[in-house]
Amino acid sequence: MATLAPALRRLHLSSRFILTSSTFRLALLYMLLVGVSVAILLGFIYWSTAGYMARQTDATIGAEIQGLAEQYRRRGLAGLSAVIAERIARDPEGASIYLLADPSGHPIIGNLDSWPPVTPDAGGWVRFRARQAQGEGVSIEHETRAKVFRLRGDLRLLVGRDVRELAAIRHLILDAITWGLAITVGLALLGGWLMGAGIVRRLDVVNQVSREIMQGDLSRRVPSTGTGDDFDQLAENLNRMLERIEALMLSIRQVSDNIAHDLRTPLTRLRNRLELLQGAELSDEASAEVEVAIADADELLSAFNALLRIARIEAGSRRAAFAEVDPITLLQDVAELYEPLAAESLQRISVDSTSALCRLHADRDLLFQAVANLVDNAIKHSPSGGQIQLRADCTQTRVELSVTDEGPGIPPELRDKVLQRFFRIDESRAAPGHGLGLSLVQAVAQLHGAELHLEDAGPGLRVRFCLPRVAASA
Repeated sequence: MATLAPALRRLHLSSRFILTSSTFRLALLYMLLVGVSVAILLGFIYWSTAGYMARQTDATIGAEIQGLAEQYRRRGLAGLSAVIAERIARDPEGASIYLLADPSGHPIIGNLDSWPPVTPDAGGWVRFRARQAQGEGVSIEHETRAKVFRLRGDLRLLVGRDVRELAAIRHLILDAITWGLAITVGLALLGGWLMGAGIVRRLDVVNQVSREIMQGDLSRRVPSTGTGDDFDQLAENLNRMLERIEALMLSIRQVSDNIAHDLRTPLTRLRNRLELLQGAELSDEASAEVEVAIADADELLSAFNALLRIARIEAGSRRAAFAEVDPITLLQDVAELYEPLAAESLQRISVDSTSALCRLHADRDLLFQAVANLVDNAIKHSPSGGQIQLRADCTQTRVELSVTDEGPGIPPELRDKVLQRFFRIDESRAAPGHGLGLSLVQAVAQLHGAELHLEDAGPGLRVRFCLPRVAASA
């Protein structure tokens, strides 16, 4: 049962993705066009077939009326009655309906019990359900179409046909139209589903490769099926583009790493010499200048170390260190580390959580460093006496770590830019640092596949770090 739930969840997500895909929507549009076309075609067939049979029925009734009228002119009422009786006797269960009635509507001769209680239209046509005698007290009721014809002496003659067969054929055609449309729609949906599933599978491979590349693995490439179709051509072009991007990124990374390495060594030598020089007998003014030079060298070395650290994180070289991490313990360790620094500014650091059992699959050292950078920024920008809150919120699918301060915050239009390297807000340029703290946090978030959000805390800034969750073991 435990292994069935993930499979059902994957099936549900796959089905929802197929149903929302552009291919499936295109298939639905094609189904609509085909369905309308089939409906028009079947409607025309129905109109042609049923209309032809109805016209044939009316023509037959008209021919019988003309024949009976001729008999009435030649042989009078007795001859007409004899012809009607002969036709009824020849086909007692036939489809023809005859009724000759006097001016008051009482039957004289025919196979109907009474004159139908309907009013003829302008052409003399009527439609009613007639009860026709079948002999020996047996009668049946059926749909009838007839025409009323007036004779001399105000006699009325009704001649019609049983249209049961016509109604049955109409129902048969309507059923065929309904089933035809249903089968057409079903086949179109099945075809759309199959087409959508095939294309979604190809696109899912591209999306998976894209996600892995965004997580730092620039060596990934989109596989091809070897058929040479449009998707293979797209995969080939994407792979060429990825190779070019990888080459450019490696070139930029190599240049930045080389600069950081090459400059870090002479800076370290310079700092060591300054420390040696500081031990010599110098004037107070010269000693102060040496201390300032050492502090500047330390700041430059810190910047170069941060650049190299970000480069290593973006390269994804720390994935082997991933393990289960307790986020609450991690936040408590960060708070304990920075509590003395916050106490100097009369600030308070608190740790809160919604769950005691929660696990992350992460690199603890990198995650610790990312949270520490956020706390360090919060201490720098929060006022004296402010509060800094560290919080861990756990759900069934993810863990959200957040750091909230009471500082001035970051304007919404600058929240994407502060994640860039060396970018600093004008108000923060006087504070110590070099604009690499949030860049390191962004690199750690990308390595862990996490989402990084900067929000207003009213007042202050809240930074949310959303990571996938690992279920706690027993």
